[in-house]
Amino acid sequence: MSNQLITNENYNMQPSFFPEYEEEKLEVQKVDKQEIEKQKEPNPRQLAPTFKPYDNRQIQMIYDIESLIPEHHEARVVDEMVEAIPDENLFSYYVGGGRSSYHPKMMLKVILYGYSQKVYSCRGIEKLTTESIPAMWLSAMQQPDFRTINEFRGGRMKDFMDELFETMIHKLIEENYITFENYFLVGTKIEANANKFSFVWKRATSNFEEKLKEKIKETLQHIHELMQSEAQPADQEQEITGQELVEVAEKLEEKVEALTEVIDSETDKDVRKEKRQERSQLKKSIKQIREDFIPRLTKYKEQNEIFGDRNSYSKTDKDATFMRMKEDHMKNGQLKPGYNVQIGTEKQFILNYSIHQRPTDTRCFIPHMEKLARSSLPMPKVVSADAGYGSEENYLYAVGEEREQRFEFLIPYGSYVKEQTRKYKKDIKNAKNWTYVEKDDCFICPNGMKVTFKKYLNKKNQSGFEQSFKIYECEDCTDCPLKAQCTKAKGNRQVHWNTIFEEMKAKAKAALECEEKAAIYAQRKVEVESVFGHIKGNRSFRRFSLRGLDKVHVEFGIVALAHNMLKVAGIRQLLSEKNRKTQKGQGRKTNCFSPLPYFLGLIGQSLPRINAITSVRRWFIIAMIFKLACKWLTVPCRWTRTIRVKIPKRIFGRVFPPIV
Repeated sequence: MSNQLITNENYNMQPSFFPEYEEEKLEVQKVDKQEIEKQKEPNPRQLAPTFKPYDNRQIQMIYDIESLIPEHHEARVVDEMVEAIPDENLFSYYVGGGRSSYHPKMMLKVILYGYSQKVYSCRGIEKLTTESIPAMWLSAMQQPDFRTINEFRGGRMKDFMDELFETMIHKLIEENYITFENYFLVGTKIEANANKFSFVWKRATSNFEEKLKEKIKETLQHIHELMQSEAQPADQEQEITGQELVEVAEKLEEKVEALTEVIDSETDKDVRKEKRQERSQLKKSIKQIREDFIPRLTKYKEQNEIFGDRNSYSKTDKDATFMRMKEDHMKNGQLKPGYNVQIGTEKQFILNYSIHQRPTDTRCFIPHMEKLARSSLPMPKVVSADAGYGSEENYLYAVGEEREQRFEFLIPYGSYVKEQTRKYKKDIKNAKNWTYVEKDDCFICPNGMKVTFKKYLNKKNQSGFEQSFKIYECEDCTDCPLKAQCTKAKGNRQVHWNTIFEEMKAKAKAALECEEKAAIYAQRKVEVESVFGHIKGNRSFRRFSLRGLDKVHVEFGIVALAHNMLKVAGIRQLLSEKNRKTQKGQGRKTNCFSPLPYFLGLIGQSLPRINAITSVRRWFIIAMIFKLACKWLTVPCRWTRTIRVKIPKRIFGRVFPPIV
């Protein structure tokens, strides 16, 4: 229980030895309280604060939502681009009858605007239609469900995605944003929507299948011995299919039924025991065939069909291939399921794109350009790409059949940069540094020996392209003092020379060394690399949301369209700001004197005291005088960017009298 006597606020444990001091302290506290109360009292001379009327419960009416959207907003560009699509092109993909559907243009606008705002999920896009004013304007206050958005994006858009993209590109061509003069090609790998541990490897599947077939042959041989030559022995060279195993299992089941009848009718215990053992072994074989051999053979067959010409795939997304990504946080070379995305750009607009299941860019060049050729878009005049696309097959495709060039190419080959080094040019093992005698069709090695032609050799690469090589062999390398530096072979040195590829490499090298084309190729880093940097870095699109090659094709098409629309909106905003600044600058008056008109008057007049200096050009002298004058007097000048100081015209006239 608390003591009521000591619960007072002024209770003090220590006795007061100075009562006068305590009284003064209490008086000071009273004065302070009075001052605080005076400060709280309102000052009649001070104005009361005013606020704008605010009541979020008050009913408000917005007559026009469009008026709330800025002039060059992304939503306006999306609306303009989608409205340019003819209605007939979209309505043709709908079947008549049934319940009314959302308008396809409204769905396209909402999805494209969502992707432009870094919203890639259907639930996020649905949320935009209820919270974002631009999205509400684009949807006309309609609110489609996330399932409806997902079905439209993954189902409907698969049919007309390419046509939609081509229509948008034609719109950009009409408005002079792009010209298809220069086509910059590059690829990147984007992670698929799949588990990174759901891998299936082609080599492992082949090994498992071979071991299974060996086990099946052993089992069938054992069954043949049990049935006392009633069944046909398995052919060791012929591959066994699942259908053949089903037939074997059916025959074994018939044999089991026959043994059961024999066991039931037999009275001898020893015979019945022997027949039961035989029946038990046959039942075991039937179970192994039906529950193990047939399912595994079927599984391996399906996996090989899914592989195609790939080495791996994901169980979650069977169209995704395991590739080595740049995002390797563990630094262990981890492989992740993904797709190889190829794009062609001009002025940082995406002109064309394609999705590939191959991790290397070399074999993606021809399918990408073939897709562009099949479309209604024009073919570019110059195609620029990095050394990853430089192969004989790609060069020949660019040149075309019968040497009718499809387009000019600025594509270096793999060893182009290495060949520019001094070490490569002085390396004696490189046949390019040897002397070639065209008359005898032979090379002269650094030791002075002839390397003569021996035979032709044809090889096929993984894509099935056939390359033709000429094999040259040195006459004798036995006592050559340079053999250790020239070759590691035990016999004579051989040179594999691809005449066609060397011709194409010489053509590519000549194009890259041309000043005009070298300037075009130098733009590649700015043109195309920044596009993927914007998509993956700024827009945070590093992983697909949909699964399957067709749906991934649709999703990146939406990303590309959103990127182009953001680009258009940015250009329009920039132009409007420049026009606004120009209009403001025209009406502005300045009191600063500029010496530019004064020095422009010197042009064409004779300069005294300088006529004797004939080696110095008049323009150079005028420019130097103008620069020194601006620097000395700190005259305002937009060319030299000097400090703006007001100098009266009369003072400037005294320093620089007019020249007559």
